[in-house]
Amino acid sequence: MARRFTGLHMAAILVAGFGIVVGVNLVMARAAISTFGGVVVENSYVASQKFNGWLDRAEQSRSLGWDVRVRRGDDDRMLVTAANVPQGATVRAVARHPLGRLPDSELHFAPAGEGRFLSNEILPAGRWIVRLEVASGEDVWRGEQDLR
Repeated sequence: MARRFTGLHMAAILVAGFGIVVGVNLVMARAAISTFGGVVVENSYVASQKFNGWLDRAEQSRSLGWDVRVRRGDDDRMLVTAANVPQGATVRAVARHPLGRLPDSELHFAPAGEGRFLSNEILPAGRWIVRLEVASGEDVWRGEQDLR
């Protein structure tokens, strides 16, 4: 004997279907909120007005011909290697967590010989975006590297 399809069956199908959709949306919304650190820029209009200046500074950095790289050392301090950089250059950096879960960390560097600089501070394990600034006299090189 065949069972009849009733309004109760249809109501159950609709409730189950919408329940799945709402459940998935809640899980995805929670995942999005828990992994996004918040504001990317404080004021997007002001950032847009500064954009061309940022491009000009990036071009000036490239024109110096300096090759600057950062990596994590065995002791969790940052090691910067700088090729073609004049003697006596100074290095500064700010490391920020890409998701904003950890506070920004300012790094100070001491010369380690042969175009190398070693940070005084230890950077916690994990992924970081390191903004470097190498200065020699009036010349300033700025760059950003992803560090894992």
